[in-house]
Amino acid sequence: MKNFSDAELSTQLKKHFGFSKFKGNQLDIIKNVIAGEDTFVIMPTGGGKSLCYQLPSLLHEGTAIVVSPLIALMKNQVDAMRGFSESNGVAHVLNSSLTKRQITEVKSDLTSGITKLLYVAPESLSKEDNVEFLKSLNISFFAIDEAHCISEWGHDFRPEYRNIKVAVNKIGRKPIIALTATATKKVQGDIMKTMGMENATVFQSSFNRDNLYYEVRSKSDPDKDIIKLLQPHKGKSGIIYCLSRQKVEELAQTLQVNGINALPYHAGLDSGTRVKHQDAFLMEDCDIIVATIAFGMGIDKPDVRFVLHYDMPKSLESYYQETGRAGRDGGEGNCITFYSFKDIEKLEKFLSKKPVSEQEVGKQLLQDSMGYAEYSGCRRKYLLHYFGEEYDDSQCTNMCDNCRFPRKKYDAQEDLVKVFKVIEESFQKFKSPQVCNVLIGNMTAILKTHNASSMDMWAKGKEKSDKHWSYVIRQAIVQDYLIKEIESYGILKLTDKSKAYLANPEPFIIPEETDFGGSTVAGGSDKGGKGAALDQKLYNQLKEETRRIAKSKKVPPYAVFSENSLNEMATVYPCNLEELQNISGVGTGKAKKFGRSIVELIAEYVEQNGIERPLDLVFKSVANKSVLKVYIIQSTDRKLPLGDIASAKGLSMDELMNEMEIIVNSGTKIDIDYYLEDILDEESIDEIFDFFMEDAEDGSVKEAIDEFGSDFSEEEIRLVRLKFMSDVAN
Repeated sequence: MKNFSDAELSTQLKKHFGFSKFKGNQLDIIKNVIAGEDTFVIMPTGGGKSLCYQLPSLLHEGTAIVVSPLIALMKNQVDAMRGFSESNGVAHVLNSSLTKRQITEVKSDLTSGITKLLYVAPESLSKEDNVEFLKSLNISFFAIDEAHCISEWGHDFRPEYRNIKVAVNKIGRKPIIALTATATKKVQGDIMKTMGMENATVFQSSFNRDNLYYEVRSKSDPDKDIIKLLQPHKGKSGIIYCLSRQKVEELAQTLQVNGINALPYHAGLDSGTRVKHQDAFLMEDCDIIVATIAFGMGIDKPDVRFVLHYDMPKSLESYYQETGRAGRDGGEGNCITFYSFKDIEKLEKFLSKKPVSEQEVGKQLLQDSMGYAEYSGCRRKYLLHYFGEEYDDSQCTNMCDNCRFPRKKYDAQEDLVKVFKVIEESFQKFKSPQVCNVLIGNMTAILKTHNASSMDMWAKGKEKSDKHWSYVIRQAIVQDYLIKEIESYGILKLTDKSKAYLANPEPFIIPEETDFGGSTVAGGSDKGGKGAALDQKLYNQLKEETRRIAKSKKVPPYAVFSENSLNEMATVYPCNLEELQNISGVGTGKAKKFGRSIVELIAEYVEQNGIERPLDLVFKSVANKSVLKVYIIQSTDRKLPLGDIASAKGLSMDELMNEMEIIVNSGTKIDIDYYLEDILDEESIDEIFDFFMEDAEDGSVKEAIDEFGSDFSEEEIRLVRLKFMSDVAN
């Protein structure tokens, strides 16, 4: 292989790709590949990894084999290479998507030496007939793109990547270049060992992307927050990542009806639709892609202005890789994550069903993600430290929310000691909710079996809320004072660090709480906090009108419209019944039954006061759960046990009740008398029902729990409240 001087390589760069100079350490990497050395490249998204094997492939004799994980990614890379060359044969894919005729054409170009780059999936590389064919070719080197897929400690581990080394050795070992945007030291070592390239030269660029702005927001009403965020920036490109396919579909629909040009992308769509949606995004026929992690690897779109995470990713490598798709041109890049601690708990439940070895890896990765979300210092510093890079946070220049809006801190030493003492006194058998309930003195069925009221620490923290104690526990987990055992479904254990702390307490400085509980429950259980109305004068008028309606209908005011709904009305000014239906807690039935005088009042108020309505806040929802809604209504009509209804749709009982509350709040009746009569006697049902009818002030579940104490479970109270709202409010 000919040696090239730096000047000659710069000339080749200009000739083939049109660039005047190399970025970062591209030149040194390319020289190492051309010299036939194993090479390991860790370079942030947008740093130009692809060029590190594309240019050497054009200068080398023979064909470079590029192993890539996704068909969409291969297509994108091949299209790009063909754009730089006069011959379409310069780059090909060899995978399961090709017809027999296309495979024949690809092999012909390979045999004749036209093809310089062949993209293959790891599964295709391992097929015996492909191995035999590739043996006959002059292979220049192997490039393994997205190499983090090799490591089980990587954020996107794929078992088939572990077989690449075997296939390479069968074909004939040649130099290897492995490339990834993210790799901790542990992942890096695992990749090099697995691939047998321990002596590779490692090129690691800085992980810092100083044009990216990082922010974590509380996930209280993410759909509406995303609409408000995107509407003023129509025409700008963005990616929104969700963990589930269902949420991808729902959110894409919601964006569309709110005038945002969005499309869904996930592995459940057929390949034709995925390609069509990806191309629409690249060609700017679509502004926003709502996607699972199936989208994005190698997508060469430089002007993505927003990368939003609807859910906190399972690992910081995944988070960094996905946020790295913003601002690749050096321009604006906003990386905003919606975080709820409940999302972490859901992911932990999924982990509990995995083998113990996977649990250990997953637990650590999740803890790192939670630590980042709850961190109160410079987010950029936290990220870079995770990847082994030091960073002076004074250089952040307000490019993260914590540096831009610093949170106050306080000493929670006494609270931490109380938490540790409860765990110690309970012989480390309690989960977080039980520890919180002991501290506030809330007796539950589980605590009753442990005779918890006799504990020394019983009700020693009752002056503070259970949310506060949950927050202290999370901060203790983040700082390694506590371990949450996933295989034991979340039981808290003391660490050596916490045991030493109990012997010698010292200040425990934590930031003031941000509501990351994500505890707003659809249907008005009112576990979450209440937002204040922007227009207090209108709110007072709406409150009075609600009382008038309630009196005329002989129902409590909260059964007409909840306080949260009234707050929202006094913020976005819905002036007709259609707009009223977009207020949370108000559906078609409720709007028609109670809403006419409300919207007339608001319309008159708006006109009299010359109010310019904030149209960007008028949020349109989508009836995207109609199939589930119909199933629940039909199933309750057939008097099926609620547990069977939930399991048939893969829901927990809590999730099923949330869905039922949404249905009832939208104005539809649900008959669950048959189920209530199985779990409660008639007198108990009447007692709870009468409380909501006559004595309750806001009609919340919490208010009823405070009233009845341990007489009834939360589930029993929620179900009777559901019956009450169905019978009375509809």
